Amino acid sequence: MEVRGRDVYSGLPRMITLTRSEVTEAITPVLIQIVSAVKAVLEDTPPELAADIIDKGIVMAGGTSLLTHLDRLMTQMTGVPCHVAEEALLCVVRGTGVAMENIELYKRSVSRR
Repeated sequence: MEVRGRDVYSGLPRMITLTRSEVTEAITPVLIQIVSAVKAVLEDTPPELAADIIDKGIVMAGGTSLLTHLDRLMTQMTGVPCHVAEEALLCVVRGTGVAMENIELYKRSVSRR
């Protein structure tokens, strides 16, 4: 893919060719951090909830979930089946809308006692 923009060093317009492997190499450390965060959450999950997660799997939403084979990487590194939600880009917005429509209930469910 050809990418056009301003060269940070010279300040002049520039075009470069970016390969899939270069992008993969650049984002791999961040993806590993994401997977590590998921693993940490799974380790702290109560056993009865963990059993449901292992049985039904993890449904990933949002733009990052659309990265090619991220679901496979997540499954491989966590041992839990992972799937990309239908309309993954809209899930976060829709969930936020539901939370806003029910803000008082949401506040009670997340408040610490």
